Amino acid sequence: MGESLKILMISDVYFPRINGVSTSIATFKRELETLGHRVTLIAPAYPAGTTDDEHDIIRIPSRYLFLDPEDRMMKRGAIRRLLPQLRETGYDLLHIQTPFIAHYQGLWLARKLGIPRIESYHTYFQEYLFHYFPLLPDGVMRAIARSFSRSQCNAIDAIVVPSVAMSEVLGRYGVKTHREIVPTGIELEDFNHGDGAAFRAKLGIPSETPVLVHVGRIAFEKNIDFLLRVMARVRQVLPEAQMIVAGEGPALSHVKHLARKLGLARAVHFVGYLDRRNALLDCYRAGDAFLFASRTETQGLVLLESMALGVPVVSTAVMGTRDIVEPELGAVLCPEDEAGFADRTVALLNDGERRHNLGVQARHFAEGWSAPAMAEKMQALYRRVLKQASREGSALTANSRSI
Repeated sequence: MGESLKILMISDVYFPRINGVSTSIATFKRELETLGHRVTLIAPAYPAGTTDDEHDIIRIPSRYLFLDPEDRMMKRGAIRRLLPQLRETGYDLLHIQTPFIAHYQGLWLARKLGIPRIESYHTYFQEYLFHYFPLLPDGVMRAIARSFSRSQCNAIDAIVVPSVAMSEVLGRYGVKTHREIVPTGIELEDFNHGDGAAFRAKLGIPSETPVLVHVGRIAFEKNIDFLLRVMARVRQVLPEAQMIVAGEGPALSHVKHLARKLGLARAVHFVGYLDRRNALLDCYRAGDAFLFASRTETQGLVLLESMALGVPVVSTAVMGTRDIVEPELGAVLCPEDEAGFADRTVALLNDGERRHNLGVQARHFAEGWSAPAMAEKMQALYRRVLKQASREGSALTANSRSI
């Protein structure tokens, strides 16, 4: 396995803030520690308090963020005051997880500590930022996002991307830094239970009713409007069909309004954030199928979670979801038009045998994305980056002696 490493991570977001980045960090931290490494995370403090497990997590005082009240902005001075403590520990490598305060302070810490730095590219900003700056033209915001990402990625020793599509995008941006595809794995043992019948009963949904589920952050870039319009078409054929939407976010009031406008007020259940250990699993399993249509995902972890529970996925294949949906193993690949998506959803809901077979396929497919396997990939990248840094350091020393 090799010598154990001391890895320092820094992120602008972590639990109790629930999203894919928090899940990815927690998964890799746990699995890397299982491999024998020490992983310390620098993350914001939240008004709601900390999570159950705060092992090797340094919480930084943070400020309210007007553009997205769910997130926080870490105080730069508090991070910099950690330097003596971090030097004493003697970290081998710094892994930056997000591109805001964490990126710039991560670069500063890595320089001061004399260690290489890598960064995970979790978010497709080109298709994200204009939702939050609506007064600027889309083209301007996309150009800013491309320039922003190129500048940041070229300042790093290696970039971790969760999908082939995201690596291709960064290449088109002009990113020259080495990119390694390391998806976030799933803890398969965490997805071996769940009581869908009980979850339906709590919502008053009869056991024989066709149910579609969507889990994720309720944000404009997630394309939930599209799914609600699909649902309206599904109910034209299957008027008893219901939908469950789990999650919260800045677009929640908007999508609730749209549901009412489409006549779905009694057909769509918004259930908020759910406990990942129990209620969320029940929610997944309450569905006959899982719907997804985001155009901005760098991976699509919720698809794998659904599949690990044996719930087939009905989804478009855009960006990171291509790697999961295009094989069509446990998934139904849909076009990006409402009528075609609705037709394939109805066909699946009307075919119990096909749903069962797809559920079995889905579980097998998800097994290939296990968290331990992905952590070993990350470990291998760490060792290659450290080896390269050692060679470059030796060459620099030799050159200075020759001068």
